[in-house]
Amino acid sequence: MKKYIELTILSIFLTGILSGFQQVTVTPMVSEYSEKAPSLYVQSRTKGNNVFVECILSGISFRQSEENDRKVGKLVIWLDGKRTKEVNTAAFIIKGLPPGEHNVKLEVVDLKNVPYGVSKEFLVNIPK
Repeated sequence: MKKYIELTILSIFLTGILSGFQQVTVTPMVSEYSEKAPSLYVQSRTKGNNVFVECILSGISFRQSEENDRKVGKLVIWLDGKRTKEVNTAAFIIKGLPPGEHNVKLEVVDLKNVPYGVSKEFLVNIPK
């Protein structure tokens, strides 16, 4: 019984101390186009000599809008170290690759081709 009373008093004491230090923290909602660092997730599938690419890009939009605080950009596709084309969609197809292994790099740039510092590289293997 004495141990039960001691534990009860101790738990009341600790609860009082901890509740005295409790703060209410309000975390502002972070919109998709806020100042947080942009990120890029890429998924690819090979079918024949074509590569289907799907991207999730946070913090940057592919669409221009009247909102001034939105970062707008596009993807530059590099194939085996050579700039091949630009796209402004999250899903696209790289068509007609020759057989063999290829290095694909996707680089996010603004509309004036200034890099945002976000890129992804991956290898694809086109069967013979």
